[in-house]
Amino acid sequence: MIAQPEPRRKRWIKSPLPDTPEQQSFIQHLVQTLGISPILAGLLVQRGVCSFDEARLFFRPDISHLHDPFLMQDMDRAVQRLTMAILRQEKILVYGDYDVDGTTSVALFYGFLRTFYANTDFYIPDRYKEGYGISQAGVQWAADHDFSLIVALDCGIKSVDRVAEARALGIDFIICDHHRPGDELPDAAAVLDPKRDDCSYPYNELTGCGVGFKLLQAYCIFQNIPVGDLYNFLDLLAVSIAADIVPITGENRVLAYYGLKVLNKTSRPGLKALIKIAGLNRELDINSVVFGIGPRINAAGRIKHARAAVQLLLAETDEEAEQAAFEINENNNSRRQYDSSMTEQALAMIRGNEELVHAKSTVLYDATWHKGVIGIVASRCIEHFHRPTIILTQSHNKLAGSARSVPGFDVYEAIEECADLLEQFGGHTFAAGLTLSEENLPAFQKRFEEVVAQRIDEEMLTPMIKIDLTIDLDQIDGKFYRILKQMAPFGPQNLQPVFTTEAVYLAQQPIIMKEKHLKLILRQKGSDNTYTAVGFGMAHYAPELSSQQPFSICYQLDENTYNGNTTLQLMLKDIRVAEL
Repeated sequence: MIAQPEPRRKRWIKSPLPDTPEQQSFIQHLVQTLGISPILAGLLVQRGVCSFDEARLFFRPDISHLHDPFLMQDMDRAVQRLTMAILRQEKILVYGDYDVDGTTSVALFYGFLRTFYANTDFYIPDRYKEGYGISQAGVQWAADHDFSLIVALDCGIKSVDRVAEARALGIDFIICDHHRPGDELPDAAAVLDPKRDDCSYPYNELTGCGVGFKLLQAYCIFQNIPVGDLYNFLDLLAVSIAADIVPITGENRVLAYYGLKVLNKTSRPGLKALIKIAGLNRELDINSVVFGIGPRINAAGRIKHARAAVQLLLAETDEEAEQAAFEINENNNSRRQYDSSMTEQALAMIRGNEELVHAKSTVLYDATWHKGVIGIVASRCIEHFHRPTIILTQSHNKLAGSARSVPGFDVYEAIEECADLLEQFGGHTFAAGLTLSEENLPAFQKRFEEVVAQRIDEEMLTPMIKIDLTIDLDQIDGKFYRILKQMAPFGPQNLQPVFTTEAVYLAQQPIIMKEKHLKLILRQKGSDNTYTAVGFGMAHYAPELSSQQPFSICYQLDENTYNGNTTLQLMLKDIRVAEL
């Protein structure tokens, strides 16, 4: 069983109210033109939606809003090289990382490419034997099997040496990546990465799968292939966007919006089997993918080999897909067991060391920990000790680590300050991977703690709940929720709104569910209406609550369907008995 975090007081950070004269004018404009309440109009203005036209784009994303793929640096070179390879009947290898973004990238690119070109195959590196990125073994495999072009997806931007080795063997690379480049770009036929300093593409938060999609979109345009054929693969792209935790803004919002539509009516046997085995029996949204589909795809590479995930996503029959989904689900169950035991060990290491308890960062190592789960364990530790965390284990006579961060702190930059102690590293603001020699571990722990302590604000070390607006319970009704739902897909930079309501009372005694969850029936003074609220893992609040004492809540809205009846309920995120 996964350890529950200790009850902790959280910071409630209220978003600035749109209260300038200009913002108030925007709100009134939206109220009049959209026929919505001032509360909903205020939520839109907070998200930068200030006019009718902007609201139309926000509520009704259109596939025509996708950017011209040829605006991306090197796109013309990439399309020319891909075109040449197909005309010459060269063997093309689609190479991807072993996580969800990488495997969906390969399934999308290879799956679409083979609809009109047969001389192709795909390759996923072994997490444990080859590690992250372009591997020497992968390049050699391509050479041994006479491939002359490798399309690398969700990796490759820092693989300068491997690309040089491939070129010496007569193999070209097209790199489709979205990670930060190093000081030197690989000498590839084309390097597609919107985070390149010299790339003026209008949107730089695409996933690796998204960059691969843009290459195929450009190829379709160049070859007059109906781009609608490619849009049938947007279900895979939606999975990558959700699982890779990228902003749901701009082009990602359009791709996620249409991708979820495809996903909810997908005929892809592999995804249908995953949806079934995950028990996802309601309309899928970003959260469904993050918690239901993503972990199962990831588990293939964490426990065994990620090639199984691609084979599942490419399965052509329901029977084949259901068997593959069953095996991947078993891998996920094993992952959960590793996750639970390793988290308990890691928390015990922190709690048993006074210096670690009071540190600004966490860096833990155990040679027996499963490499495929260390990133998850880092996130679990942050749930208990809210600070940048790195979990390390042994891999090929080196220490391999996975880093996770807290809102507001760039863990990649902190790791970069320790680069002289590392063999290699890469990643994002909130997640990174690294490798180092065991003898450098004490120095790295010391340096990383010093860097974090110097850079992190004290407030970042306290869990935060970002609140959009304060409202009364009576302002919530069916129309309010229907419009709120249309603000989806929710995700980073367009999070599901969080509300606070003050001075609420118990309408009846709290109900404890399964010894750890809380169910409340609430009312506000002056109203006879009652509202059901549920707080997962919040049973510890029950003794503090009484029918005579008002308290404040923060929550999100959701629907609950039971015995065919659907009602609104408040999904609690925190409770404050004092400080009304």
